[in-house]
Amino acid sequence: MNKRTRSIMAVVGSSVAIFWPGALIFGYVGVMGPYWQQLFLVGKGAIGNCQFFVLTSLGIFMFLVGKLQEKIGARAMVTIGTLICSLAVVVATFATNLNMIYLWAFLTGTGSCFVYTPCLTTVQQWWPGRRGLVSGIVNFFFGISAAIMSPLFSSMLKTMGYQSMNILAAVLVLILGIISAQFIEMPERVKLNTEDSEPGSSAVIVSQLTQKVSLTVGQAVRTKSFWFLWLVWAFQGAACIAMVTLSVNFGLSKGFSMNEAVFILIAFNLMSGFSRLITGYTSDIVGRNVTMSITFFAAGAAYFFLTGTQNLMVIALLVAVIGFAFGTLFAVSAPLITDFFGLKHFGAIYGLVFTAYGFISGILGPSLSGYLIDMNKGNYTPVFTYLGVFCLFSGALIRFAVPAVQIQKRRL
Repeated sequence: MNKRTRSIMAVVGSSVAIFWPGALIFGYVGVMGPYWQQLFLVGKGAIGNCQFFVLTSLGIFMFLVGKLQEKIGARAMVTIGTLICSLAVVVATFATNLNMIYLWAFLTGTGSCFVYTPCLTTVQQWWPGRRGLVSGIVNFFFGISAAIMSPLFSSMLKTMGYQSMNILAAVLVLILGIISAQFIEMPERVKLNTEDSEPGSSAVIVSQLTQKVSLTVGQAVRTKSFWFLWLVWAFQGAACIAMVTLSVNFGLSKGFSMNEAVFILIAFNLMSGFSRLITGYTSDIVGRNVTMSITFFAAGAAYFFLTGTQNLMVIALLVAVIGFAFGTLFAVSAPLITDFFGLKHFGAIYGLVFTAYGFISGILGPSLSGYLIDMNKGNYTPVFTYLGVFCLFSGALIRFAVPAVQIQKRRL
């Protein structure tokens, strides 16, 4: 298999592999939330904790995954992640209490770590000159999966029943994940045709980039740029991930039917998916910081306008703007971190930045917002206000981040 074919298959395999983790994290919990509330007789805050456990697992494992993939390879990592995600669905299938749902959430987040970081690292290695585009493609499938699967989850729940739907999902996660993993591996671990080792090939370009301009994890954490990114992930991540659990219940609070409320979640996930492709490509042209800043400011404005409207389409449009910013955060952060710190230790550095999302966003976003809504008897205004402020703060913070790699090169 020649280099070009192998590089394309790496993107295709990574996109397929990340589909089900995205559907489970961003779509499944939003649809199942109201069902779990009735089944276990709990409030919105308790369901919001599902995202807390998902994000906590990301905070714990994302950095470790980044280090581990350098030793055992991307293919093995994705296979492990697929097995964990499938097992998680089985746990949810036979859940008899809310703690088992929290276990599902934790396992799902853990499995997604083993899939997400290796996929992003792989496609950037194969396409060093189009890092924003290929990261955007993989993130597109990560985000769009929930828009595709949310209505299917809702329909399957009604027609098949809870357990049958979950068993089918577990089988699909396992089969598609294992097949797609066969096409995911770093260039240096793949035997290419002779012409691919000539100067100018992607493998040579990657080698040059990683050897000359990459910072270690220790060097990265000593830069201001790292901590600006960390704070952006904490606050913008909280503002966006909260909408995954809030959207359906917000729609129901406005008097819409379940199908109409799910449509709001679909709008969020649909735009979250498409924005990853759009902004990933755009950031290669106009710059990462500008792209992120504009979308974060727009999300802040959308939050401020949300509680003042009763129209379903307007609500869906505003939520879609927030979803657009969410997709941008994922799609542009990966190549931005590579711009700042280099490719060689991308997985570990990205995982360390992700601890903000894992340990802070879950608390400030889904968990806190759910409890505040319960305390305020269903009033969403205070929650949407502070989430909007988080977006504006993040839009300002990202403008202060500078490419640490360029600074390192000047010193050399």
